[in-house]
Amino acid sequence: MKILIYSAKDFEIPYLKAANTMGLETVFTRDRLTTNTAMKSLGYDAISIFSADDASTNVLEKLHDFGIRYIALRSTGYDNVNLKTAAKFKIKVANAPGYSPHAIAEHAIALLLSLNRKIVRAREQMKQQDFTLTNLVGFDLHRKKVGVLGTGAIGSVVVKLLHGFGCEIFANDLKPNLDLHNKYGVTYLSKQEIQGICDVLVICLPLTSETHHLIDTTVIDGMKDKALVVNIARGAIVETTAVIDALKTGKLGGYASDVYDKESGIYFYDRRGEKLNDPNLKQLMDNPNVVLTPHQAFATEEALAKIAETTFYNLDTWSKGETPDHQL
Repeated sequence: MKILIYSAKDFEIPYLKAANTMGLETVFTRDRLTTNTAMKSLGYDAISIFSADDASTNVLEKLHDFGIRYIALRSTGYDNVNLKTAAKFKIKVANAPGYSPHAIAEHAIALLLSLNRKIVRAREQMKQQDFTLTNLVGFDLHRKKVGVLGTGAIGSVVVKLLHGFGCEIFANDLKPNLDLHNKYGVTYLSKQEIQGICDVLVICLPLTSETHHLIDTTVIDGMKDKALVVNIARGAIVETTAVIDALKTGKLGGYASDVYDKESGIYFYDRRGEKLNDPNLKQLMDNPNVVLTPHQAFATEEALAKIAETTFYNLDTWSKGETPDHQL
């Protein structure tokens, strides 16, 4: 099996090489998979892609024509792959689930603390030799009401960490986790009930047609005044313009996110010296009540090793004519 790995980053290549213990023929390219770069896959049997790669209908049609039979995702989410089209062209797809829910959950807490305790603003002030505290007042997380949307693998760890801070935790999920209720006192409520009572809202949901722009103007208007929103799921779950407007009016107290709905082609790349042609992203970056990170929550040594291991497990299993556990 000959494999082309799209969107290969310097920081992940050593882990991928180490995980290829079976000696599969592998080539790395920094290029994202797009309709323009799909032709690079000619002559390969399989490709590996990341969350910023485009495996939509048009791209999959080209991949099929170029002979690609397998796609191994280096991510848990697969909203960037049209699975129906992949099935139509008999292209098998597998993801890398559960690589490290702790990495993502811990980053969510880091974002929350940075936002609430004004860590980024404090650093910028100190660089200017401004040591005043007027703009640096936050609040105790202890006894605050925190809502967690989605209590799967990541959301469950978020709950455990929040419990350690002494938060009163509310959650919403299609399948309530009774263990979280029994051990950590989590109360499951409707989204509407949660948004009206919580000081903090943490988004841990997958991106689906139902969750696309779930956090919109209507939801934000129904939230507690000055509440904080933390998004470590997918950018498109949040309607960016609604968040920007709510920050301007003061309805939202702050927004922290590791993801952005238009991050493809921007995040993971060095854009220093370039003009950023995205006014919404610029407004978020310039807002003192916003903390953004460039989709780095997964970037821990443990998570990268597990992603690489799972990726090559999927590829090796296919090369043997078998079906990997993670095939979608």
